[in-house]
Amino acid sequence: MPRARKQQVSLEDTRYYHCVSRCVRRAFLCGKDPYTGQSYEHRREWVQNRLLSLTQVFAVEVLAFAVMSNHTHVVLYVNTDAAKSWSELEVIERWHQLFGGTNLTRKYVDDQERESMESWELHQVEKLIAEYRQRFTDVSWFMRALNEYIARQANKEDKCTGRFWEGRFKSQALLDEQALLSCMAY
Repeated sequence: MPRARKQQVSLEDTRYYHCVSRCVRRAFLCGKDPYTGQSYEHRREWVQNRLLSLTQVFAVEVLAFAVMSNHTHVVLYVNTDAAKSWSELEVIERWHQLFGGTNLTRKYVDDQERESMESWELHQVEKLIAEYRQRFTDVSWFMRALNEYIARQANKEDKCTGRFWEGRFKSQALLDEQALLSCMAY
């Protein structure tokens, strides 16, 4: 029986993970569709650009990636030390780059408004900062931010709705150097 991803990912054991996402409905991620003759090669750049932008925000580094006609492979390193070194304000600003945040976090970013915040509001923001900091070291949140963006772009371009990816993604812990090297060679 499959195990929940939160039971599969253990940053204490390894910080290296190989993640695979597959398309559904005979969808093309990139390449040329032999039935319609349409080229989707530009989508490879979508994935590359999104990975680059996510590594600027998350405490996750992309060691290698491959974009195939109907799936992606990404080898990730989770840098928990980097996330721990970020200031509270930096965590919120990073979160706001990808997600809207809340009224409280937007208020906290403004120096003048932060001074007028009540103690309960500051306490709520502290809880959110801890949650965001944890999410920035979470493989699932990283892959979610990658796959959701690509799916929305592809569905918009294909003029359709529904699932673009099969399930969420599959992940494999790379427990030793040999596993890491063999995965990157693939």
